[in-house]
Amino acid sequence: MDTDLSKLTIRQKIGQMFFIGISGPTIDGPTEQLLDEISPGGVCLFARNIREAEQTRTLLDSLRGRLFHPLLSLDQEGGTVDRLRRLVTPMTAAASVSTVGDAAEMGRLIAATVRMLGFNMDFAPVVDVVDNARKDSSSGLFTRPFGSSKDTVTSLAGEFLRVLQRGGVIGCLKHFPGLGGAKVDSHEELPVVDISRDELFSIDLYPYRELIKNGEVHAVMIAHTSFPAVDLQELGQNGTLLPSSLSKNFITHLLRDELLFDGLVITDDLEMGAIVKNYGIGDACVMAINAGVDMLAICADPINVREGFRAVNAAYQKGTISEERIETSIARIAHIKSIMSDPPCFDTDRLACLSTEISRFNSGLEKR
Repeated sequence: MDTDLSKLTIRQKIGQMFFIGISGPTIDGPTEQLLDEISPGGVCLFARNIREAEQTRTLLDSLRGRLFHPLLSLDQEGGTVDRLRRLVTPMTAAASVSTVGDAAEMGRLIAATVRMLGFNMDFAPVVDVVDNARKDSSSGLFTRPFGSSKDTVTSLAGEFLRVLQRGGVIGCLKHFPGLGGAKVDSHEELPVVDISRDELFSIDLYPYRELIKNGEVHAVMIAHTSFPAVDLQELGQNGTLLPSSLSKNFITHLLRDELLFDGLVITDDLEMGAIVKNYGIGDACVMAINAGVDMLAICADPINVREGFRAVNAAYQKGTISEERIETSIARIAHIKSIMSDPPCFDTDRLACLSTEISRFNSGLEKR
């Protein structure tokens, strides 16, 4: 697969740095115009896009034919975050998994299912640590993480990731540097996590540190959160706490330089309340790229996608974003595209078998 992005124009390269959502289950006129205008490097589907199995595969095949080797993702975690419940038996939540073998089987089933539908990436697993001291928080995580200790999260999520990727689907650890200690949901507002540096480094960063070591982590999603008691925390121009997703200290100095991660860094959706209530979408995009982010997730409103795209192009023209910064991210995007695998031929019978296997897997966990 030729994934050489060096021949693209600078405008096309900037488009590669966007991971967008689209409005519906087909590529209609406005969506076609948006895709042609932005040429995004990735598209994430949501429940609004996924109605039937064959329709989903047709949509993804159309995106694959229209865009330059796009990353095609979804949030298929299981439990409360299951985008495929209309198509196959809903997958159990990660919190229901207690053994490495079950984590592996969950990874196998999700990989086989999403790949049959045409996806090549999954924004999973969640590696936030919600231990007994944190379980009553209102972070919105609920049953999304694996396990209730840093060691369990690391071993179960690590095995899920390994098998998911062995099955041809690129995984993405989230939500760096950790939402486990949050008291509010970043979909609504910016979480202020009042933990010490020692707690952040010994608990929340533990899964990243251990899993990055083995070389199997290809992508990390950055959370919108703040840590006022941690010396890495920066302030924005207005004196407010800067979200980790816009912070050079957290992305470049911590994740890149200290944890030695040189894979793909993606923001969480920049349309979340934690960002849009405090920053314009254009400013947030520019700040995130200068902080070290490779791809900007804008998952719903095409107005926001266009605003972000225009802002990044304008920042490049003014020299606020350097060509070197763009080229560094383009190299990472090209690398992850080079390890993508093409989907198998669509097979409704195989999908039905996978649905049955998921049902048996869920039942087996319930009986334990």
